[in-house]
Amino acid sequence: MNKLIFRKLSLDILWFFLLSSIGITLIVWVVQAVNLLDIVSEDGHSIKVYLLYTLLNLPKIFSKLLIFIFFISIFFIINKYEENNEILVFWTNGIKKIQFINFIFKYSLLFLMLQLALTLFIVPYTQYKSQSFLKNSSIDFFPKLLNEKKFSNVVRNLTLFVENYDQNGNIKGIYIKERINKNETKVIIANSGKIYNQDDKFFIRLNNGGIINIDKNKAFNLNFKETEYDLSKFTSKTRKRIKLNEVNTLFLLKCINQFKYQRKDSSFRCGIENSFLLKDIYEEIFKRIIFPIYIIVLGLISTLLILKSKSKINFTYLKFNTFIIGFLIILLSQLSYKLIEHSIASELISISLPVLLIILYYIYLLFKSNFNLKFL
Repeated sequence: MNKLIFRKLSLDILWFFLLSSIGITLIVWVVQAVNLLDIVSEDGHSIKVYLLYTLLNLPKIFSKLLIFIFFISIFFIINKYEENNEILVFWTNGIKKIQFINFIFKYSLLFLMLQLALTLFIVPYTQYKSQSFLKNSSIDFFPKLLNEKKFSNVVRNLTLFVENYDQNGNIKGIYIKERINKNETKVIIANSGKIYNQDDKFFIRLNNGGIINIDKNKAFNLNFKETEYDLSKFTSKTRKRIKLNEVNTLFLLKCINQFKYQRKDSSFRCGIENSFLLKDIYEEIFKRIIFPIYIIVLGLISTLLILKSKSKINFTYLKFNTFIIGFLIILLSQLSYKLIEHSIASELISISLPVLLIILYYIYLLFKSNFNLKFL
């Protein structure tokens, strides 16, 4: 019978968690997806690349929201059980409050494993893949990003200006400025031309114009009747370097293990192709490994609701205080990594804080039960 009761509790929490996760994650994802429309409208990437990029952001969004949704789920279900007197089913079947609390502790471990899987492996991988799609994709909408009588800087090191432009790719009054290097610039002026696509690459066929090459010391002109300008050699303004949250966790752990004595050095870097400050790597590892442990703390905090009957006059205050404590712990979990920058003592406190909070909660239960948890 007890197994059936706990199974119903776990399913109620799980269903509420799933429905809340889907709803809140999709809302945040839609808002973020709208903000990322610049990928198409300004950077010239295709709808396919845009959709893949935004979809691969879903694990990151869910990972950020998981700890909050988990706390809300357990808090809501326990409160619902209290309000509907369903919680009495546990006590009338001989289930002790400490058994209920220990069940929530074990149940929280499942969500801890989910969060660790996300932060350690899934999110870094999907973030890396999403950025790769942008980095390696062509500028598919390039012709549609040109506007008449406006300078266009869609791609890096290239400025375009056209007097007239139609949807067939015919252009008139063309000005092209290409920055070759720090000291050398090429300017092309043409009366007319046409943009066309060949083998998924864009070209401009230019008619009646001139090319001016300018470097630090001299400049020379070259007139032409017809020439072809290759746009495929240019890349969009999309970021090329990977960020720390896109880096494989194993690489970060190797850096910390190899240079553990330099972990607080504000200038020491690790990595060759993509190097990062070791201090930042240490903070990132903290966020990926230590931060998820707060899930267990929040699960236990929610069980404060069962320590007092709803018939008590101050039960409403208990609910309010429990929610505020949970919210403050979420804030603490987000900020605690800053402590590792300081002394060894503050670093140890920051790393062990979630475990200390769990221990303190059980010490509180000991005092609450007069050091006899069986009678809690």
